[in-house]
Amino acid sequence: MSQSINSYDVIVLGAGAAGLFCAITAAKRNKKVLVIEKSNKVGKKILMSGGGKCNFTNHFVKPDNFISKNEHFCKSALSSYTPQDFIELVDSYDVEHDTKKRNQLFCVNSAKDIVQILLNECDLYNVDIIKNTNASNILFNKKESIYSVSTIHDNADDRASAKYQSSSLVVATGALSIPTLGGSGFGYDLAKQFNLSVTSLRAGLVPFIFTDYMSGVCERLSGVSHGIRISCNTQTFEEDILFTHRGLSGPAVLQISSYWKEGDDIAINLLPSNDAYLLITEAKLESPKLLLRTFLNTYMSKALVIELESLLWDSLSDKPLAEWSKLDISSVASDLNNWKLKPSSTEGYRTAEVTLGGVDVHQISSKTMEVANQPGLFFIGEVLDVTGHLGGFNFQWAWASGYSAGLNA
Repeated sequence: MSQSINSYDVIVLGAGAAGLFCAITAAKRNKKVLVIEKSNKVGKKILMSGGGKCNFTNHFVKPDNFISKNEHFCKSALSSYTPQDFIELVDSYDVEHDTKKRNQLFCVNSAKDIVQILLNECDLYNVDIIKNTNASNILFNKKESIYSVSTIHDNADDRASAKYQSSSLVVATGALSIPTLGGSGFGYDLAKQFNLSVTSLRAGLVPFIFTDYMSGVCERLSGVSHGIRISCNTQTFEEDILFTHRGLSGPAVLQISSYWKEGDDIAINLLPSNDAYLLITEAKLESPKLLLRTFLNTYMSKALVIELESLLWDSLSDKPLAEWSKLDISSVASDLNNWKLKPSSTEGYRTAEVTLGGVDVHQISSKTMEVANQPGLFFIGEVLDVTGHLGGFNFQWAWASGYSAGLNA
């Protein structure tokens, strides 16, 4: 086992989106920068995001697109580094990108293009990156204002230990979501070591699981998608829903999951563009011999209609609309426009795209990402209590928070 000691101006823990961007920004200021990554590859979450195409930002980013116990915290960083700033970086490397629905930007070819941009920038500004390396025994020498980081590097030949020191330490270790891509609670443990509080944590942007009668419904409809409006705890999103063999997923569900808590109902409007009562009443007048399932087949898949019929109007399934009373129509219409379901849980951190909660931002400077009472210590990205909606917002937070820290570390 070998031992070495190296000095840097800035040490960044974590080679994800926020960590790499912070390192690049600091290195542009002629800082000597080291990035320490525990896994064998940098930017793992970048590579898997957006179905491998990386939804790297959104044209319209507002503070309302983020969840935090301090709703104002994200404003300064987001205004300092905008989506257009990152788009210009992408364009400077001639990386093709598309704007898809809801102003989301994706790579045309591969998420690898974004990782390569970051690595090229790291090379250009002489950022050192070490992978397969676990950081431990992180200490602060108050007298000299120096952080020391002990590491163990795992490779095929041996386990080499090393020690690094710097005047600035940036924690960009991510959060608990998707542990197979490196998610862990290391950043929270480090925060607590320096007497910082961490807010309650839970999985966000994550599918729902059902264990009641809906379990069988979802399994039978697995793979079926449908455009809906979904609501929970005063929040509403209009997107697609996707039935899975375990429950519900799709953009609409992922969005609302960040506002759902165990025991809550969700309300689904299966006909978001229509008043179901008026729609069925008009159909009854125009085509009295029509069955409701036949009529609804023009608005949603036959498989979904069959399941809904069994659940919502089984006793009326073979009655033509002419035989439906106003009360019948009102009852079914109410369910179609406001279908109440109670998920048993979410799929948890295993598939969650983000972790809600994190290092309490009341202890962090919104302009610099530096800890208020701990000089030279910075927290950025997902480890903080700032969580974006689906649609490129979390990447923009990574670029913006990384940039803010990189200007000041």
